[in-house]
Formats: sequence, structure tokens, C-alpha cells
Amino acid sequence: MSKAPKPRHSDIEDIEQPEFKQRYKQQFIDPAFAPHREQIETLAQIAWEAHVDGRKAPITQAAGPGFADPSYLLADDWRKTHRAIGEAQRRYADPDEAARILVISASDRNDKSCPGEVSKSRRLLNLACETLAQEPDLVVDALDLSLMTSEYGRVIHPCKGCVSTAMPLCHWPCSCYPNYSLGQVNDWMQEIYPLWVAASAVLIITPVYWYQAPSALKLMIDRLVCADGGNPDPSSTQGKDARIAKQIELDGWEYPRHLEGRLFGVIVHGDAAGVDQLRMNLSSWLKDMQMIPAGLFSELSRFIGYYEPYALSHEALDKDKALQQEVQQTAAGLAKAVRAKHAGQLESLMPNFKEPRPK
Repeated sequence: MSKAPKPRHSDIEDIEQPEFKQRYKQQFIDPAFAPHREQIETLAQIAWEAHVDGRKAPITQAAGPGFADPSYLLADDWRKTHRAIGEAQRRYADPDEAARILVISASDRNDKSCPGEVSKSRRLLNLACETLAQEPDLVVDALDLSLMTSEYGRVIHPCKGCVSTAMPLCHWPCSCYPNYSLGQVNDWMQEIYPLWVAASAVLIITPVYWYQAPSALKLMIDRLVCADGGNPDPSSTQGKDARIAKQIELDGWEYPRHLEGRLFGVIVHGDAAGVDQLRMNLSSWLKDMQMIPAGLFSELSRFIGYYEPYALSHEALDKDKALQQEVQQTAAGLAKAVRAKHAGQLESLMPNFKEPRPK
């Protein structure tokens, strides 16, 4: 993609070459790389030149038919994710395709990260998936966000807040990443976007971290901002041209709801506080994207081992048969709601109102 114009006012200083190279070479600190210092220095110089030149997307091709500017150079990475989303949307809309339910474990820990112990969220995800596996003609996709803490190169990069400049500047899917000139690569959202689009329903299972969502979940939430009002045509804004994007929004932006009509469930667990607050926050976020709660029992917030020692939390979960049953019921209720929606039985509950206060 073409380089975005620099902001009119900035007090952020550019990194100098010595500091850049020092940071770049940190990934090769293992003594096993020592015999290859010269080659590493060559790579560091190439990376520095790419950074100075702003080669965010070094491999591009013309957008072609169907875009506002067919000659605009689109990054191959963005184009690949765009195609995957299109295919996911086709599967979602095809009545002959099996309905898919996306189940997400949002804990940042797993048995291959520092604690060396499986998370309770993952255990509840397994329980929900086992329940859904008994449902005929449903496909379950499991997404474990804790892989960010234990798997090499698994990253969700932070949102850069393009929407705060103008909604059309926020592209669907996000075009901010990968950014090769900054080393911001391996963006997991390229795989996560199609999972959300293909899903007829999403079930989020999460612990409470200091009254808030875990880091990985919050990163995914922020990067899903483009799913609600995001611009599917980066050529219309010539990439990140703020002036053009602002004018498009002021002329009247249609605010496309890319996840509208999907069902959702939320399960929040904690040990002392914050479960209800986080459950309400997540529910409000999902409904703000015009997703639909899957019935009376689709939202669950519970304590596991309330004010008991952390060391006994898994034993507390083992003993809490009522909670296990509630998780199973939430999953089963989600499956039932998906079937009702596919049978057209929810249409009367989904009036096609025009928003009097569009964002």
C-alpha cells in the first residue's frame, strides 16, 4: 500500500539507526547465533532500510475490478484475508451449509505457559465443546487465545484507533497489519476475522483479570472494531488518507454491520469480584455490533472457589457440578437458538428498524 501521510502535528521522535538495529538484533541474543553475526548485521541493515523507506506492504498488486480505484495497490496479505472473509460470509449465508459455532477461551494462560497448568476457561471450553459435539449438523470451531502466551509468533497487534479519525479509515478487514517496516507481522487477526464471520453464534468463556477482560481478549475486541462499520474498500480512501476518509464520512457513511444477526453467549468466571461487570461489558459490546443474545440463559457469571485459596481453584471447579451443568446448558441453549434462527423462527423478533442515531 502507499504510505500514509504524516500527521500535521507530532511530538513523536523517529527511532535512530543504532537503537533500531539493537532492538532488531535482540531476537538473536542466543549464543547459538554468534557465528552468524555478519549475516545478522546484513539483515539488520536491510530491515533498517525498509523501515526508513516505509515499506509497510512490500508485496502488492492492483486492486482490480470491484474496487473504487482499480489501480490502487493492495497488499497481498490484506487481499488474502479479504478473500477468506468473503468465503466465510458465503458459508454463513448458505442455508445448505452446516451452521458453525465459535467457542472462545479468553484466558491468557495454559499448561504450556508459565503456570504450567491448564486454565479453568479452557476446561469450561472443553465442556461446552463436548456438549455441542452431541448436536447433529453443527460445526464447532474452538479458539484458544492463550496461544499468544505460549506459541511462537502468535500475535494480536493493538488497534491503532483509525476509527477515531473517521469510520471509513477503519478498513474491513484491518489494513494496519502486517507492517513489515515496523516488524509487526504474524497478525493472528487475519485468521480470526473469518472465524467470526463464518459463525452463526459465538460463545466467549473468560476469567476476570482485575475487573477487566484478559489482555488477549481485549486485543481481539479492539481489533474487531472494523467489523462494525468498517470500510471494505481501502482504495476508496487511498489507504490511510485521513482527508479523503473524513469527507466520505461527512457525505454520509452507511456504517455496514459485518457481524449483524449472529447469536452470542457469554460465560464469565472469577474468584472474588468483577464477574457481573465484565459480563455486562461483553454483552453490551456484542449487542452494540447488533449481535443477538441467544436466550434467557445465554449470559452466565459465576465465582469459582469464592475467596478460597488459588491453589484449590481447580478442585473447586471439580466440585461445582451446578456450574458445569450451567455451562452445558448455555452451550445447548446456543445450539437451540441457532437452529431456531436457521428455521426462520427468530425473524419476528428481529425488526428491521432504521437506526435514528447511527454512529
